[in-house]
Amino acid sequence: MAKKKLKSSELQLIAKSPTGIQGVDDITNGGLPKSRPTLVCGNAGCGKSLFAAEFLYRGATEYNEPGLLVSFEESENEIIANVASLGFDFKKLIAQKKLSINYIHIDRNEFNEIGEFNLDGLFIQLEHTVKSLNIKRIVIDTLEVLFSNFTNQGILRTEVQRLFHWIKEKKLTAIITAEIGSNLLSRYGLEEYVADCVILLDNRLEQQLSTRRIRIIKYRGSSHSTNEYPFLISKNGILVLPISSLHLDYLASNQRLSTGVKRLDTMLDGKGYYRGSSILFSGVAGTGKSSFCAAFANSVCQNGQRCLYFAFEESVSQITRNMKSIGLDLASWIKKNLLHIHSEQPYSHSLEGHLVLMYDLIERFKPHAVIIDPISNLKEIGNAREVKALFARLIDYLKMKQITIMSISLQTDGIYQQQARDNVSSLMDTWILLQNLENNGEQNRGLIILKSRGMKHSNQVREIIIGKNGIDLVDVHIGSGHVLSGTARIAQEAEERANKLILDAEMMHNKQIKLNRLANLESQIIALQSELKSANEDIKLATIQHSLSNKTSDETSSEISTLRMADVLHSRKQIKTKRPK
Repeated sequence: MAKKKLKSSELQLIAKSPTGIQGVDDITNGGLPKSRPTLVCGNAGCGKSLFAAEFLYRGATEYNEPGLLVSFEESENEIIANVASLGFDFKKLIAQKKLSINYIHIDRNEFNEIGEFNLDGLFIQLEHTVKSLNIKRIVIDTLEVLFSNFTNQGILRTEVQRLFHWIKEKKLTAIITAEIGSNLLSRYGLEEYVADCVILLDNRLEQQLSTRRIRIIKYRGSSHSTNEYPFLISKNGILVLPISSLHLDYLASNQRLSTGVKRLDTMLDGKGYYRGSSILFSGVAGTGKSSFCAAFANSVCQNGQRCLYFAFEESVSQITRNMKSIGLDLASWIKKNLLHIHSEQPYSHSLEGHLVLMYDLIERFKPHAVIIDPISNLKEIGNAREVKALFARLIDYLKMKQITIMSISLQTDGIYQQQARDNVSSLMDTWILLQNLENNGEQNRGLIILKSRGMKHSNQVREIIIGKNGIDLVDVHIGSGHVLSGTARIAQEAEERANKLILDAEMMHNKQIKLNRLANLESQIIALQSELKSANEDIKLATIQHSLSNKTSDETSSEISTLRMADVLHSRKQIKTKRPK
């Protein structure tokens, strides 16, 4: 008889305990295995102790799970002082009986190894604390110090197994820290096999820049991400950016945002950028890239929304001063907490460090728009491929949150040569090129929209005018097959206006001549019409007179005939009419 297949909802899944550490629960799909040991290993300075400390702190403050920290290296006061830099008040938690710190000092010079060594005394001490405070989470930091003074490796391996089994027996969710071995994940090579979950932390130095990374090596009974992720230790704790959780499943908004430049809005289908889209301004130095970014930031803040500005070239004071000269008071938006400018040198962090820092600031500030000025400066700490990969991750993350991102790329050669080299523009929804227009012995600025996905846009070059009232775009003049801008454009436009005035005057003169001739013709027509009318009347009068004359003549002739023997005439008529028979 075939066995009935269980549905996924009926399967017994492993219970998990959320760490509360940003990003860690994402890459572990919910947290660490509950009531089981997790091994956190790594080299010196990678953040093992802080990772474990935050695990206890978040458990006590966010999940109401009291914790126990067993330390073999640092005293209670040292630990309290160290974690205070992350904002963790261990002293308060101890007073509230939500945390206990057991410092066990082990010194080889204080004892000799006689007989078989075991952890019975440690178990008794720990069990008392676990019962009295109802401990749910435990950290043992670090394993090597506990066993480093003893030489019998067989006994040590046995006791390591006993320790892990004791943790499971007491149903404690545990983190055990360990130094990485020369060829193994741990010094003794057993811990990673006994632990249900193994997390590897790494502190790597590349191009004189340090980058911390985390990787889940194994996780019994659960799926997990296997990639390596950068993480940052900030003043608020550990932050991991779960890059692999980013997918191309974000929604595209139809809402539009003003560019901050009225004429540029007109060029972009009359409405500006799409919300949640990515915009790139490319151009050589001095073409006004930062000014367009500041105009956009000002527009965002004017609408009561927040803008986060990452600056890699200028300080906050310098940016606000420079933009005030073109009528943009960014300092006022900073005071209203609508604009935050984060300014630092590119080499202050690695690429991954910058990515995690950006993620952290975005999560805390919750902006509607993000500006990076310029993205090309990050090439100082990474190659073009690495910068593109970083930018792709950031764009996907922001698009999922419907956050508009604007960035600047410094152009050092032909635009299409640069596109082929770094290819960052392929990631962008809108790409705008700013360029210098050189003619008539002077240099002016020009703008052209190379692409803007999802909308109709202008394909015309516009001259950029930056003045005390902001940015304006004006039509360039095409003369003799060349684009004229600046004074050449003004001179050409003045000449065209003068020529137009002359042409208009000639047209008015010719029109007046024609009007005068028309008036003369009309006068002649009126005179001829009057003459014609008079002639017609004369003809009519002559006709009437002729008719009356004929009638009078006939009547007179008849009367005369009567008086002159009309009967004789009558008889003659009768004789003439009668014929002989």
